Formats: sequence, structure tokens, C-alpha cells
Amino acid sequence: MDTEQFQRLRDLKQLGLSYMVYPGAVHSRFEHSLGVYWLAGKAIDAIKKYQGQELGIEHTDVLTVKLAGLLHDVGHGPFSHTFERGFLPLVLQGSTWSHEEMSVKMIDHIVDQHKIDLDSELLKKVKEMITSSPGHSSQREKRFLYDIVANGRNGIDVDKFDYIVRDSRACGLGCNFQHERLMETMHVVDDEICYRANDYLTVHKLFATRADLHQTVYTHAKVKAIELMVIDALVKANPFLQITSLIHQPSEFWKLDDSILKTIESSSQQELKESRDLIQRIRRRDLYQYCNEFSVPKERLDHFRSITPQDIVCSQTNGANLKEEDVVVSYVKIDLTRGRANPLGRYLLKKQLLINLGIPEHFLFGNIIYD
Repeated sequence: MDTEQFQRLRDLKQLGLSYMVYPGAVHSRFEHSLGVYWLAGKAIDAIKKYQGQELGIEHTDVLTVKLAGLLHDVGHGPFSHTFERGFLPLVLQGSTWSHEEMSVKMIDHIVDQHKIDLDSELLKKVKEMITSSPGHSSQREKRFLYDIVANGRNGIDVDKFDYIVRDSRACGLGCNFQHERLMETMHVVDDEICYRANDYLTVHKLFATRADLHQTVYTHAKVKAIELMVIDALVKANPFLQITSLIHQPSEFWKLDDSILKTIESSSQQELKESRDLIQRIRRRDLYQYCNEFSVPKERLDHFRSITPQDIVCSQTNGANLKEEDVVVSYVKIDLTRGRANPLGRYLLKKQLLINLGIPEHFLFGNIIYD
């Protein structure tokens, strides 16, 4: 923790630019990382308490899970996901950069630069837990460990436990989800973390609250307008500041944080004038104007994904003078988690499996999600 690379997380707001609409949303990635560290420790301790001998959980397993929780966001970019999903695709066509992969690189950089003595196998597992996915973890020993911090199988993990409660409170929203109940009853069956069947409402609240946050906060019209203006400012500043030159090497990337807006704003360089003007517009609340939204039926998704600003401009009425650069089409997908697949079929199959294994029926696989 006591490194400049980890302390950088203090200068990354967890919700990026949402604080300009929700004044309380000023919490940082630093706080979130500490929270995930704490919850990861509680989760593995709870499993170890009741099944430690059965599952062969060792002290190194506990340490690995807690380190993964602490370091899972150490490679995150500025402005929440705006940098990664909004800015980089515009300036680096076909970019596959991800904050998870940068976190892996940053961990190696921290260990090397500060000469931290960590077992190489432990370090490898920490990095695998951060980038966990169904394909990656399927052949691993004790694969349930890889679902605690970043659950690639069903999305129920302590990362969500922390940010859903923390974000809701910071934005003044009610939060009915209580992770304590799930933490107390989690149980490993068939190398997979399961939950009691009568806790299905708690699991549903987890994903319902997540969807509500996306609808109310993360994709708020004003937040999206500010994000689009910041993206435009960064795109215009990139040829001069060479922001994209920092994203590949952790030795340079750790210097990049939310303060880049102030760097641009306070600069007198003529090359940054357009970017400065955009930031000044944000400060003065002269934002891009929200026009309209349309909820797309599932069967028409493919058609609407192809709509471009040019299509909008070509459809304007007489007297309007819109140009393509005046229009942004923003696609927002909000669901409870992992698409619209109904998980109940999987639940019934899992329940039958539990019966066959002789496991009490009140334990249930945690993928309980309703569309």
C-alpha cells in the first residue's frame, strides 16, 4: 500500500465524473480497494471456518485472495470507465487495453521497483484472480478461490458487494442489499460458491441495485454529457500531451490520474486551447444537450446498433442545420447481469446435482437473476 503506484488510487474517483451531478460521489478507488480487501478477507475466512479442512484452505490461499482484493483496481484509468471505454477506442482503433491487464502489469512493476519479497506462485495466482473468467479458471485447483474477488462465472463477488453499497450511499440512494447475509451463509459445493436458497431475494437485490445504479447514476443524462465533453477534450489534447503513450508501461501509466483535467485547464499552451474551452464549458455548466432516448426491443437490437450520427443528420427536418460532429449516438445496455439468459434452468439442474451429492437442499448456486 505504501507505494506511489497504490496511493495514486486516491486521485481516481470511483465514479469518475458523476460527482459533477452527485456532489457526494467523491469517494476514490483507494477506498473501494480497501473495502474489497476487507470483504475478500471476510469471505475466505468464513469459508475456511466451516470448510477449511475439507477444502484444504491454507494461509497462503487467504493471503492470495486478500491481495487480489486489494490490488484488483491498481491499474485503473482516470474517470472510471470513460477513459477505457470512451477515449481509448477513439484514438487507438481496435484497442484491447483493459484496466485488469494493466493491474497485472502494475503489480509486477510495484514488486520489482520496491523489491517486495513475494513468492512467484502466489503472485501468479493473485494476477489470475484479478483477470478471472470461466475459461481461465475451469482447470484450476480450488477454483472457487478465483470467484471471490472477480467472479467470471456468475458475477456474484465482493467487488460488487463493496461498490454497490458504497456508490449507493455516496449518491444518496437507498440500498436494500446487505452483503452480510450472503457472507455468513456462503458454502462451497462442487468447487463453486453457493448460497442458501432462501437468500434468493438478497441475491436479486444485489443485481437489481446494480441495474438501478446504472440507470440512475452511471448513465444519467448529465453525467453522460460531461463524459462526452471530457472525451472530446482528451482526444483534442492527445496529440500534444501524448496521453496514449503512457498506457502501455506501468512505469509511466501510474502518473496518469483525474488531475489531467486540471493540467489541461491551467495550461497556457495554444495546442490545448480547444480542450481548455471544453473544460471551461463544463465548469460553467454549458453542457452538450441531451436530445432523446429510445428503449430498443430485444428483437431490434442489431438494427439500432448500426445507427450513426450521419443517419440522424440525414433525417433532420427542414430548417435544421445539424452536422455529423454535432451528434453523438450513445448506446447504453442495462440488465441485471450477463445478458438476458434466464438462470432458473441452471438453478434447477444445480438443485438436482445437490440432491445427488447428498448436499442439503437449502444450499443453492448463486446465479439467481431475473430479467
